[in-house]
Amino acid sequence: MKPSLRALLATAVLAVTVALTPAPAQAAPLTMLGADVSSLQRSLDLGAKYYKNGVATDPYDILRQAGANYMRLRVWNNPASGYNNKAKVLQQARAIKARGLRLLIDFHYSDTWADPGKQYPPAAWAAHSLTQLQSDVYNYTYDVCTALKAQGTTPDSVQIGNEINVGMLWPRGQVVNSNFAPLASLLKQGYNATKACNSSTQVMIHTANSDSLTNARWFYDGIRAAGVQWDITALSYYCMWHGTLANLYNVITDMRTRYGKPVVVAETAYQFTSADADSEKNSIPGTVLCDNIPATWAGQAQQFTWVQNTARNAGAIGVFYWEPTWYAIKGNGWDPADINGTGDGWDNMATFDWTGNVNPNLRWTA
Repeated sequence: MKPSLRALLATAVLAVTVALTPAPAQAAPLTMLGADVSSLQRSLDLGAKYYKNGVATDPYDILRQAGANYMRLRVWNNPASGYNNKAKVLQQARAIKARGLRLLIDFHYSDTWADPGKQYPPAAWAAHSLTQLQSDVYNYTYDVCTALKAQGTTPDSVQIGNEINVGMLWPRGQVVNSNFAPLASLLKQGYNATKACNSSTQVMIHTANSDSLTNARWFYDGIRAAGVQWDITALSYYCMWHGTLANLYNVITDMRTRYGKPVVVAETAYQFTSADADSEKNSIPGTVLCDNIPATWAGQAQQFTWVQNTARNAGAIGVFYWEPTWYAIKGNGWDPADINGTGDGWDNMATFDWTGNVNPNLRWTA
């Protein structure tokens, strides 16, 4: 079905607005052109192939040739899957740095997913007091960072927590009644450990608050007032959850000017199809569209370009695509406690189709 004239006009107007919004005087090209490839090692171990122009090619090289210069890896403390733990992160970091790519380590401080709706402490820390958790965060952060440094793959950046909208390591580090002191005590330990490992590694504090300027200010005002230091403000932006590009522009601009720190969109993605490759329900249905952009390869590339344009014009320094290489490979499920028995809810959001062919239209642009 052809889109209505109104829809076409709305899309055209938005495209012009995003493209022509004047960049602030201090804006610069995007320097952190990133991809989160945390699931990639498991896919490769299971025999996944990646293709560019029909030729099997190393997936890191495919991403690099598309303009990416920064890879992001999550680290879980002791996941049941045996993936995304310290050993696997060290292995993947070697492959990343060998290709001249920069490295962002995303500490979840959990054995499984940490996000705005859940921040489970690692099982080994579950009974620990806040004081003990402060030592846990310092020691674990320092251990992973120094192990990476010792093998010649020092992280260029780290995240102290993942999408910590209301804290991490719940319940001890959860923000309750706007009391940021417990969370701040943990974030300070992560920051100090990172700098003790390598003073030039940049520390990000990451939330998924790009949808709400009120919530973003509440959080970052709260940790700043509690004495937390950080180098980069990191936000997740998924248009179907976090609203318009105009709102994203406003939040980035405010965060950058309010705190005097660079801003990065640490996660974004868009679907290339409305279909599902496996028995696992898609995390984001292909029918949930933004800005009338279709769920096609061209549409996926267009949305990513618009996000980059918006971030750049707002003065951000980087954008990361989340899990572009996670196409449906049997055995690489979403649940680390049942990685073989679950499927891939991201197969319609990856930048590779279900046979491993890359979207030829999608590019990272400075």
